[in-house]
Amino acid sequence: MPKYDAEAVRALIARRRPGHALEGAFYTDPEIFRADIDAIFHQHWIYVAVECEVPEPGDALAVDIGASSVVIVRGDDEQVRAFHNVCRHRGARLLPPGPSIVGNLVCPYHAWTYGLDGDLKFAEHMGDGFDPSCHGLRPVAMRSVGGLLFICLAETPPDDIDDLARQIEPYLAPHDLRNTRVAHSADLVEYGNWKLVMENNRECYHCTPNHPELTIPLFAYGFGFAPEELTPEGQEQAARYETLRQTSHAAWEEAGLPSRLIEHLDDRPTGFRTERLPLDGAGESQTMDTMAACRVPLGSISDKAAGGLHFWTQPNSWHHFMSDHVVTFTALPLDEGRTLVRTKWLVHKDAVEGVDYDLEKLTDIWNVTNRQDADLVEMTQRGVADPAYVPGPYSPYTEGLVEKFMLWYLARLRAHLG
Repeated sequence: MPKYDAEAVRALIARRRPGHALEGAFYTDPEIFRADIDAIFHQHWIYVAVECEVPEPGDALAVDIGASSVVIVRGDDEQVRAFHNVCRHRGARLLPPGPSIVGNLVCPYHAWTYGLDGDLKFAEHMGDGFDPSCHGLRPVAMRSVGGLLFICLAETPPDDIDDLARQIEPYLAPHDLRNTRVAHSADLVEYGNWKLVMENNRECYHCTPNHPELTIPLFAYGFGFAPEELTPEGQEQAARYETLRQTSHAAWEEAGLPSRLIEHLDDRPTGFRTERLPLDGAGESQTMDTMAACRVPLGSISDKAAGGLHFWTQPNSWHHFMSDHVVTFTALPLDEGRTLVRTKWLVHKDAVEGVDYDLEKLTDIWNVTNRQDADLVEMTQRGVADPAYVPGPYSPYTEGLVEKFMLWYLARLRAHLG
């Protein structure tokens, strides 16, 4: 019996009106959710972790994606690899979700033992005809992009990850992610479909009325507005932002910080967008006072007011890189009505909490913003499940990037269904 009715999914895709939200079934139907896992999360490059989370040989991290689980581990040869978190004997999980430190990967059920390279080293009572070389852990494709770890569960992963890395690594290099560490990590379950989480992330239409803290450092005008609706004060603020954006780009590029927009959100399997944007106030960091939260700078960045580099990837991640810290986000679907949003704050590996940074100042804006977004997503999930829901039109000024996410999603779903 198929996991989902492919013809019914195709019919839903065909009915979608361009420039409009999706029908409610896309967010509430368990069959659509299974199609999403199969066509999107099991076929594309998924951001899951930062390389600094497995800094030493034997450091491991288990991550769940749908029903699949993956172990990321650094080997004795310093190489980082990914394997399916499934024993080759009778399928037991080797490691629980989250970080571990291991000498070998040992199945807790029958003690089958795998090296950090995935080879089976020990399996007792299997007889003379048993060949350990045929029972190593199944590898998972993995790619570090400037220190961000992406995995792909497909047999043949999209090969455009190489071009993404070529374009984005010069933007990430000044922040030197490999010499950072995780200062704090927070998991938040949002009670909404993963697409609602991503739609909410891809627009700032909602920012001014809902994110009073985030809009202290962040210019909402940077993500679109209707010019004819602006007050004279709004027109002045929008013009100020655009002037600041252009002059900042020129200065940052001159200083060796790639900054200008690159956008491929809907024209390739591994969609992405990046741009270094000015911050308001002191312009140093995404903090309540707009000043750096950590006094130990990252990498080669000497100017505290280096704005905020944002980097988005389809289908499930967004990131903010400042001169003093980095915030990374990954959205992992749990079921049709729940999504795990995992946030990590990175500082220089030598920075000391309480000496070089205050953890509350480092994390407060995104902690409160994440909770606000979770409320918005839950509110919308309830609404799209209502029989009265009819998909409405996107704003041509402030929701163009939501439409690009939708075009990407529907194209990938359509391609998978044939």
